[in-house]
Amino acid sequence: MQDWQLIAEQIGATRGRAFTPSEPRGVGGGCINQAIVLADGETSYFVKLNRADLLDMFEAEAAGLTEMAATGTIRVPLPLCTGLAGPARSFIAMEHVTLGGHVGGDLAAAGRGLAAMHRVCQACFGWERANTIGSTPQSNNPSPDWTEFWRRERLGPQLALAARNGFRGRLQQRGERLLDAFPALIDHAPAASLLHGDLWGGNIGFDAARRPVIFDPAVYYGDREADVAMTELFGGFGAPFYDAYNQAWPLDAGYRTRKTLYNLYHILNHLNLFGGGYLGQAEDMIDRLLAQLH
Repeated sequence: MQDWQLIAEQIGATRGRAFTPSEPRGVGGGCINQAIVLADGETSYFVKLNRADLLDMFEAEAAGLTEMAATGTIRVPLPLCTGLAGPARSFIAMEHVTLGGHVGGDLAAAGRGLAAMHRVCQACFGWERANTIGSTPQSNNPSPDWTEFWRRERLGPQLALAARNGFRGRLQQRGERLLDAFPALIDHAPAASLLHGDLWGGNIGFDAARRPVIFDPAVYYGDREADVAMTELFGGFGAPFYDAYNQAWPLDAGYRTRKTLYNLYHILNHLNLFGGGYLGQAEDMIDRLLAQLH
């Protein structure tokens, strides 16, 4: 029996009625996972596959999607099940939402929806489980102190991983200075908001009714500005998005500096995932942040 047939059996068992799809259709799933759509003419599911030892990654993704969906603020694909498809493959199956691009999508609704999701808060920063950012492990050990959380769970681990990957020298020297000094850059007291965690332009689309849909999360509770900052990292979401977000919940003074600090995490992660093409950008961001402290 092929992998997709084993997945179809588990989908059927989870939903309580048989699911007999036709041959799978391959779709773009990013650079981390293989992705297919399974459809039986009535219902279709979006399925991501990877190595069997990465099942925890898919289980964390399902938990994150469930947590965001429970807020009722912005649409996410509803997860159905995770599991193993034979000895070598793990998977996550979820609602298949047909998506269009940003053109014609309701960007203002996306801004309002994200602000509403960020209003969902808890007492501590972090989350109940670890997950991944891309394919990089992301620890979410809770802390009542946002500055300590960002140092211990975000920048510190990425700099340590960069050193293990051979990126030493100036990056580490300047990075260590930043780890010691950056609490002065976080000069506000953020709430522990529910975050998507990996909200760049490739992780948002719009359904047939033009409603925003966000997916591929790296969920945790943190400063909402970390989500907003990442939306600006690779081209931005457009003025209607930011205008609507700020009308719903204005960003605090000092966001422009904190934006660089929060996006440094993602650039360091890209350095660790994809190589030295991101080294100069990471070093430049650290230099700009250290310059703010003089």
